[in-house]
Amino acid sequence: MTTTVSSPGLGAPIVPLHLGGNTFGWTSGREQSFAVLDAFQDAGGNVVDTADMYSSWVPGHSGGESEEILGAWMAARGNRDQVVIATKTGAHPEFTGLAHDTVVASLEASLKRLRTDHVDLYYAHYDDESVEISDQVDTFDELVRSGKIRGVGLSNYSPARMREFFTTARQDGRTIPVAIQPQYSLVARKEYEQEYRPLAAEFDAAVFSYYSLASGFLTGKYRSPEDLQGSARQDAAQSYLTADGLEVVDTLDRIAAAHGTHIPTVALAWLRARGVTAPIASASRPAQLPALLAASSLRLTNEELGALDDASQSFA
Repeated sequence: MTTTVSSPGLGAPIVPLHLGGNTFGWTSGREQSFAVLDAFQDAGGNVVDTADMYSSWVPGHSGGESEEILGAWMAARGNRDQVVIATKTGAHPEFTGLAHDTVVASLEASLKRLRTDHVDLYYAHYDDESVEISDQVDTFDELVRSGKIRGVGLSNYSPARMREFFTTARQDGRTIPVAIQPQYSLVARKEYEQEYRPLAAEFDAAVFSYYSLASGFLTGKYRSPEDLQGSARQDAAQSYLTADGLEVVDTLDRIAAAHGTHIPTVALAWLRARGVTAPIASASRPAQLPALLAASSLRLTNEELGALDDASQSFA
C-alpha cells in the first residue's frame, strides 16, 4: 500500500490508516503484537497510535504495556526513523491530569518505555479542567521547544475548551495543535459532525478518529447477543446492537459485496470520504490488517455514500 496523505506538523507523509496500539499487551501478547506491527509496516503503514495508560484496565496491568511492546519492537527492528509514534498523556494511573510537572514526568516515562528520544505526536488524552488552558498551552509548547515532542494533539476536550486551546496558542504565539482525535464512526456521528468538524476546519487540524469501527461492531461480526459472548469488547459493542445499528451493518454488507471487499473496509472508506485524515483501527492478528489497509484505496460512489448516510441518519 503506497497511498499517503499530507499532515502538517508530522513531517513525512502518512499512510491514511493509523494502527491502534490498544491491543498490544491486552488482546495480543508481545509475539503476536510484533507480528501485527511487522505486517503493518510491510504493507506500507507508518503511524502507530498508543497511549501511556494502555492497558491499565486489564487486571494486573499498571499502564504502559502497549508502549513497552512498541518500544521493544522498534529496538528489535532498528526502525524508529520509519515509524511515526503518536502517544498520549493524562490518564496513566501514576500520571493523571495535565499539571505541568505531571505531564513532564509522564512524557519521560513514555520515552523510556518507547526507547526513543522524541514522540512525533503527543496528545492530551483527556482535558483536565483543574488546569487553566493557558497553562496547558505553555506546557505542551515547552515540550515542543525541548525537541521531545514534534506535534501536539487534543482528544476528549469539550468543544469550548478545545477552541480555547487553539485560540490561546494562536494568540500567544505558542505551538498550535496539529491534530484532534475525536470519536467518529457511522454509529457515532452527531458530536463530531456538529461540534468538532467545524473546529478542525477552522484551525486546519488533521482528524484522526478513534472507535472508527465502533469497538468491532462495524466489522459485521456482531449481529446478535450470542456473537458478543466472550468478546473482550462485549460491553462496548453491545450498545450498537439495535435495529438502527444493524441497518448500518446491512448497508455496509451490501456495498462491500458490490466491491468484492470487506465490511470494515467500507466503514473506514466512508470516514475518509467524510474528511477524516486517517482513521485509527486496531488489529490483534495480522490477518485482520488487509481489510483495514484497503480502505485507503477504496473509492465509494456518491450513491453508496448517500446510502450509508441515510442508514446511519439516526446517529447523526
